[in-house]
Amino acid sequence: MMIILSIVSIALLLTGCATTADLPDRPTVQEVEIDRYIGKWYEIARIDNRFERDLVGVTAEYTLRSDGRINVLNSGYKNTLEGKRKTASGVARIPDPSQPGRLQVTFFLWFWSDYLILDLDTKDYQYALVGSYSNDYLWLLSRTPSMDESIYQMLLNRASALGYDTSKLILVAQ
Repeated sequence: MMIILSIVSIALLLTGCATTADLPDRPTVQEVEIDRYIGKWYEIARIDNRFERDLVGVTAEYTLRSDGRINVLNSGYKNTLEGKRKTASGVARIPDPSQPGRLQVTFFLWFWSDYLILDLDTKDYQYALVGSYSNDYLWLLSRTPSMDESIYQMLLNRASALGYDTSKLILVAQ
């Protein structure tokens, strides 16, 4: 019990240290048809982060819940596509329906993180650029295990224009 209270206290302290003035205001897509967004996405590239370190073959699967929220199942394989499969289950929500590209996701209790849809193929829903207010989280997603080079370059340019250091991106083996 003491460990949980310590973790909560530290999380609240760290949350209080950052103000919205410290974070970039990243414009998100204005329209998202959630029923078209749900399904399986392949992670083509990401800025490396501790919870996905050394994972390859990473996918995110979204399913709509009856309460309007979205179940999230992230999975990948440790080091190689034949490695041990790791999964993380969470829930996403759209806090403000007038801003459907600004979601929040949680994988642990009530600790919600931002999930910003920065770019999206609104015609066919075949690619997405997802990030956060922090420069530490960025993903290039595709409905297929590979992405056309011209789309990849377009998303890199978009991410760079939004202030991300795209040299930190790592390609994810699929």
